[in-house]
Amino acid sequence: MNYEIHKRRIAEAQKRLQDGEVLFVFAASHTIRNRDVDYKFRQDSDYFYLTGLDEADGILILKNSYKAAFLLPKDKEKEIWTGIRVGKEKAKDLLGLDETFDLNDWESKLDFLLLNQHTLFHFFGRNPARDTKLIEWIYSLNQRAREGKFGPKRIETPEFLHRMRMFKSSEEIDALRESARITALGHERIIRESKPGMFEYELEAILESEYLKHGAWGGGYGHIVASGKNATVLHYTSNNCKLAEGDLVLVDSGAEKGYYTADVTRNFPAGKKFTSEQKAVYEIVLKAQKEAIENAREGTEFIAVHNGAVRTLCEGLIDLGLLQGSPDSVIEQGIFKKYYMHRTSHYLGMDVHDVGHYYQDGASKKLENGQVITIEPGLYFDPEDLSIPERFRGIGIRIEDDVLVQGNTPVNLTREIPKEIEDIEARKR
Repeated sequence: MNYEIHKRRIAEAQKRLQDGEVLFVFAASHTIRNRDVDYKFRQDSDYFYLTGLDEADGILILKNSYKAAFLLPKDKEKEIWTGIRVGKEKAKDLLGLDETFDLNDWESKLDFLLLNQHTLFHFFGRNPARDTKLIEWIYSLNQRAREGKFGPKRIETPEFLHRMRMFKSSEEIDALRESARITALGHERIIRESKPGMFEYELEAILESEYLKHGAWGGGYGHIVASGKNATVLHYTSNNCKLAEGDLVLVDSGAEKGYYTADVTRNFPAGKKFTSEQKAVYEIVLKAQKEAIENAREGTEFIAVHNGAVRTLCEGLIDLGLLQGSPDSVIEQGIFKKYYMHRTSHYLGMDVHDVGHYYQDGASKKLENGQVITIEPGLYFDPEDLSIPERFRGIGIRIEDDVLVQGNTPVNLTREIPKEIEDIEARKR
């Protein structure tokens, strides 16, 4: 772990703070799965971004001229069961902090940390019990006005921290490339190895094993392995059905390594070939996706990427006879949403739906260099909608890549994963 990166991030966050402002960032806690069994621990992204510490329950405190942290105390008996703790002395050295404390001292230090600070930056809503405690403490401090002392008068979400995270450094781009590389290995395997008679969960197991084999944490989100009509359910995660001849399989899965995740969707036939209807729909989605990637340029409005994809999808649906009228009328009436009901892009990074706003003052924000976004148009045909020609019912197609905004030359980080029909079918022979 290169803690110099995290020292720089802490210093940058401090520059965003004025006199009288304090930032609290809390680590994740272990979550109980059942009785005394925890879910696999995954650190809070904001806390890890700043500290690089993969340990539960820490607290980072930043002012413009002060940095401190609270850590779980060293405890030999507990460390035997759950692993070696960083401890306050080592954390202070790793991150160049002014002070470090045992977590047990947290409440005894709150007066010192909050007193005479007019603004507290904190992500409220993640832990209601903690939020209530902080509000009560601030209220108590503000009862000391006759002593000339006060607590924060304003509580704000630290948007500046998420603004920092929106723009990827060279180290972060390298991490995303590595996650993309591992994701490609998983997708390649399931395209080659899938066949009718296998179950969706077998493909999920292939993905997860490939990711783990190459040092990833696993999937950055729940794997979607949807065969046949299951692909028309956008967030299908049951993954328990058998692949049948003639099925098209939609797989939405990305590896997470080093706290950065890929997010990729591919489609392939369970057997050897796409059907003619699957191919016709797939080619429309692929055309829309390629055009949207080309539009992911510096200065392009975020909404324009989506609107361009919608127009291409509508033109294709009209050509197939599935929508009637001109593209303008179809878009204006919104009738395309029967087949395409989600957005085309989102930010990507430490979280699969990464931090960042899409609108400001009611207007779509423009893409900026260093941002990474997904491009994922799709078409979905409800298997129970009798107004849809039977030959299209149950087809669900989405194609997704991860794109770095870089001037007028978008960089597709996941371009190595096959998506041309001939390339996919070649791997099925």
